[in-house]
Amino acid sequence: MLDNEEFMLENSPRELTQNPLRKIWMPCRSAHIAQRGVCMTNCPTLIVTVGLPARGKTYISKKLTRYLNWIGVPTKEFNVGQYRRECLKIYKSFEFFRPDNEEGLKIRRQCALAALNDVRQYLSVEGGQVAVFDATNTTRERRGTIVKFAEQNGFKVFFVESVCEDPDVIAQNIVQVKLDSPDYIHCNTEEAIEDFMKRIKCYESSYQPLDEVLDRDLSYIKIIDVGCRFLVNRVLDHVQSRIVYYLMNIHITPRSIYLCRHGESDLNIKGRIGGDSALSARGKEYAKCLRKFIQEQNITDLKVWTSQMKRTIQTAESLGVPYEQWKSLNEIDAGVCEEMMYEEIQEHFPLEFALRDQDKYRYRYPKGESYEDLVQRLEPVIMELERQENVLVVCHQAVMRCLLAYFLDKTADELPYLKCPLHTVLKLTPMAYGCKVESVYLGVDSVNTHRDRPENVRAQRTTEDALLTVPAHL
Repeated sequence: MLDNEEFMLENSPRELTQNPLRKIWMPCRSAHIAQRGVCMTNCPTLIVTVGLPARGKTYISKKLTRYLNWIGVPTKEFNVGQYRRECLKIYKSFEFFRPDNEEGLKIRRQCALAALNDVRQYLSVEGGQVAVFDATNTTRERRGTIVKFAEQNGFKVFFVESVCEDPDVIAQNIVQVKLDSPDYIHCNTEEAIEDFMKRIKCYESSYQPLDEVLDRDLSYIKIIDVGCRFLVNRVLDHVQSRIVYYLMNIHITPRSIYLCRHGESDLNIKGRIGGDSALSARGKEYAKCLRKFIQEQNITDLKVWTSQMKRTIQTAESLGVPYEQWKSLNEIDAGVCEEMMYEEIQEHFPLEFALRDQDKYRYRYPKGESYEDLVQRLEPVIMELERQENVLVVCHQAVMRCLLAYFLDKTADELPYLKCPLHTVLKLTPMAYGCKVESVYLGVDSVNTHRDRPENVRAQRTTEDALLTVPAHL
């Protein structure tokens, strides 16, 4: 029972205060309330991979971890194979994985337990929300142990099983990924492939796939033949729903994604942010060069996307190919600061200018957006990029930074300072566990719009310190 004072504290109206970074109103918490602590998230989620070796489990784990971190869900991957490599130091042969190798079984069990202990530390102590437990987990007994571990620690469990019987896909995965593993650093290709195929055989005899009847109480997605079919069972919450949606959109077809900004605009020359101005003379020249570059690439079935802003549309018009406009690709909304120079923002809103430098990712312009808002707005674009093959995205500096951060696995702290110069095309080629980046400058001069992170971000700094990293302009 609450006494009268506690009752009044619980039920009296609370004052509102504005978070200066995010420009949102939130309740003032008294010391009494603050001590109780408020759970802002659901209980943590443990994602568990299932499947034979060379079925893309680690590929799925890494992509899923990258995606969840990008949308703001703190996620970490725990690869049991890495624990085993750290324990053993030197891998000899597939014999280690034989089901009758008791010493091997003991070491593998110890590595799995060590990984689970780190999972517990991450989710219970370090504030993580999702942990990805990347291992074969091919037996119902092993999965039962993981479920019991999760129940004891208050974690939800979601299984991701990858099933593939296509020998070409399996062979391709072995060549692309497994041969670069530290396990086979001293082997030639033929020896490594032969050993790894025998390693797969060691698991096949005991493999128990997730079963629609026996495992009907578990939450899982079964990915069949690299995304040709899916089986989804008991999706319990928003996080699991997002995971399923994402996994049903990714594919492994070789492709390239081209990212570039619009040509230089009239407002770029004047050092003014945002707005909806037309291309400058040099911007129009760049658009012609972009057309020539794209033609030379000889890309099959290229899709072209732009924002709904004049400068990206004018750039795409010069390509002479169909293009699709996305409102989601519009530049970050600078609110009351639209079309202002940095010097003017410092003069009229010095506190706002300092707050943005203190946390550029989360800072929201008054009546505008933050980079964090922009990431949420761009999630449908990322989903569609994962579904598509070859795409050219003609966008804006902040937008390009957000897209680039997703593909290159950059943190929220790094994202707002990624260099995305005008008149330069970035060619991204997704690889097994990452992304290859090629930067191509098309040879047309332009202003520099990149502002480095200033050292002095205090609200009381001088105007000179505040404007130290502002790029030159007219």
